[in-house]
Amino acid sequence: MDSNSSFTIIYNHGLFGIVKDGFRMQYMLISIANTDCTQAYEIYKTHDVNISSRGFAANNESLVLGSSGFLTAPYGDYWKFMKKLLTTKLLRPHAIEQSRSIRARELERFYFNILDKAMKMESVEIGKEAMKLTNNMICRMSMGRSCSEENGEAERVRELVIKSFSLIKKIFFEYISRNTLEKLGISLYKNEVMGVSHAFDELLERIMLEHEEKLEEHQDRDMMDILLEAYRDKKAEYKITRNQIKSFFVEIFSGGTDTSAQAIQWTMAEMVNNPNILERLREEIDLVVGKTRLIQEMDLPNLPFLQAVVKEGLRLHPPVPLVVRMFEESCEIKGFHISAKTGLVVNLYDMMRDPDFWEDPDEFKPKSGRRGCPASNLAYIVVQIAIGTMVQCFDWRIKGGKVNMEETFEGSLAMAHPLKCIPVVRINPSTSKLQSPGS
Repeated sequence: MDSNSSFTIIYNHGLFGIVKDGFRMQYMLISIANTDCTQAYEIYKTHDVNISSRGFAANNESLVLGSSGFLTAPYGDYWKFMKKLLTTKLLRPHAIEQSRSIRARELERFYFNILDKAMKMESVEIGKEAMKLTNNMICRMSMGRSCSEENGEAERVRELVIKSFSLIKKIFFEYISRNTLEKLGISLYKNEVMGVSHAFDELLERIMLEHEEKLEEHQDRDMMDILLEAYRDKKAEYKITRNQIKSFFVEIFSGGTDTSAQAIQWTMAEMVNNPNILERLREEIDLVVGKTRLIQEMDLPNLPFLQAVVKEGLRLHPPVPLVVRMFEESCEIKGFHISAKTGLVVNLYDMMRDPDFWEDPDEFKPKSGRRGCPASNLAYIVVQIAIGTMVQCFDWRIKGGKVNMEETFEGSLAMAHPLKCIPVVRINPSTSKLQSPGS
């Protein structure tokens, strides 16, 4: 099913369209689609807490879409505790800065993988290489050496993430059609969900035990160390469980790996189809970075056109085109009574192509704006630095000269025909200071 056909489930009903007989009278489905973005903004502004829940726990016992997850948790003590932990410890600017060397090492690995393909004149599947990069970065930042490419654990995580997304796709379409999640979890997908959950549980429990044995030795604390400290803290304002820690990592693996990889792939596809934009970005990188070293994170604030290119790629191809929420309590919107447990689906895909907000909304037209600080968002850092590396160091050749931009919805917005290009070395900064991962 391509993205446009999947979106018609939402699109045809307008702002307050209701799916008849949806969820056997347990749910109604409100969609915000192809409508004034300000209406969506008002709903989020006025009813932020009421729609904070995704209402999307397919199985209480599972680490995948289960009740222990942070993203699927209702607004309450656990959600507030984890949000505070994220903003004050896990993803605070200092923590992101401390992990910069990890990302730099993984970026070098990414570069050398592409360089090896270029030397052999082999094609590169951009999405696969991007997924390796994002997965390796997340694994190393969250669990250190315990989950790395060298010991095979990162590859195992990638396999489980792919299986998880396959299940999420199935469950999502059932969620916005006619089946209750209760029935869904019990009958259709329980065995598959629990199979992936058990595999994640085994992997994460082993890594947790390794960290607990060496907790006092760790000087550079990773996310696992911080969460285990919170788990052992008897005075913590909320007592998190081992399952909640595991579910958190399942969510950051699943949420961070695929979405960033898709953003990298889509943005590169747009630039291959728009060589004038690629060349303009390359000129900016050459001017700021030069040709003797690899682009680094410290360069990103001085590359406003790179920032604009990434934002435009995300506008046209939002990795998560449909956002699902649930009204916890009844309320009134625009004169409509909304019952408790009503589902809300926000169609970001249509909103980002609203002609009232964007000129030529279906065209890739990045425009430089004010310089921002990309360190405020870890995902932006990863996407920008990966695209910057590919544009700086390589030319890209594609069979037929044009990328097929057909879309498919697989839990995230994916390319129906994965982007495969032959890299041609443009500059080779590895001849100076870089060392290949195997050296």
